[in-house]
Amino acid sequence: MAQKKKILLLTTGGTIASVPGGQGLEPRRSQVMERELEQLRTYYEITVRDVMCLDSSNIRPQEWQTIAQRIFAERPGFDGVVVSHGTDTMAYTASAVTFMLPDIDLPVVFTGSQLPLADMLSDGPDNLRTAFAMAAAGHRGVFLAFDRKVMLGCRAVKVRAAGFSAFESVNARYAAQVGSLGLTVDRRVLPRFTGQPRLCPEISQNVFLLKLTPGLNPRIFDMLAAMGCQGIVIEAFGLGGVNVLHQGLRGIRRAVEDGVCIVVTTQCLYDSANLEVYQVGTRLLELGVIQGRDMTSEAAMTKLMWALGQGMDRQAVMELFDRNLAGEVTL
Repeated sequence: MAQKKKILLLTTGGTIASVPGGQGLEPRRSQVMERELEQLRTYYEITVRDVMCLDSSNIRPQEWQTIAQRIFAERPGFDGVVVSHGTDTMAYTASAVTFMLPDIDLPVVFTGSQLPLADMLSDGPDNLRTAFAMAAAGHRGVFLAFDRKVMLGCRAVKVRAAGFSAFESVNARYAAQVGSLGLTVDRRVLPRFTGQPRLCPEISQNVFLLKLTPGLNPRIFDMLAAMGCQGIVIEAFGLGGVNVLHQGLRGIRRAVEDGVCIVVTTQCLYDSANLEVYQVGTRLLELGVIQGRDMTSEAAMTKLMWALGQGMDRQAVMELFDRNLAGEVTL
């Protein structure tokens, strides 16, 4: 009989670990979680460590750092790591941890559930099984497992508030799927690592995500710069359309001149922003705005936060966004 793979489970709270409380569901590891893990221990040697116990709405960049640090410090001796997490901000955490752990040397798989494990119809047990299977498969990288699908952590987006198929891999194929043949991995999707694993948890919180709306007051850019904002991710229209009339460019120009890094993505869920198609886009490029291409907003936001946290200036950030670090962008 083959030796069981050693998997480390780091718990952070979320719906999967919630139980009914006086004011609704509260994250708290229960005996139900232990029962599910006992079944999984038939196949894996599992070590459980509680990192935090939070609703994911309360998980901030400080918690991203803690999770990345715990993964890096405690990974020796394990074949893979599973992180249980609430679904609401799991895509942000998975993206941030992707950048904080360059060239990670084992699988790190985030998962959660839409219904608590204490519910008889919970999707949690199935998601845990998929996550553990991916963690044991030996493919380096940060992933997110949900509804029998595995995606790169930096490509995951939560697209449904309640449905079990809550996450999709946006602008990238799934890294693996569960079917009648078990876990089938698409090796073309897996990130290619060449260096030694590192921990780079520094991150800037002075980054703002702005969804463009018709008639947006351009003074918002002056206000953000005055607040000490180092970076802005703009979810623009379509291929990257921005209102350049009515002083729309003036605020962006001043922000760029003040050293603010501005990344333009699209508020469309699929396909890529391309500032080279329309005149409005080329005018933005002339100002020094950075193309986000087909990155998710979560990935663009966390990549910019991470880049600024590493002390990069605007030129270095521009060069970084022209590189694919872990599968987060199509160049």
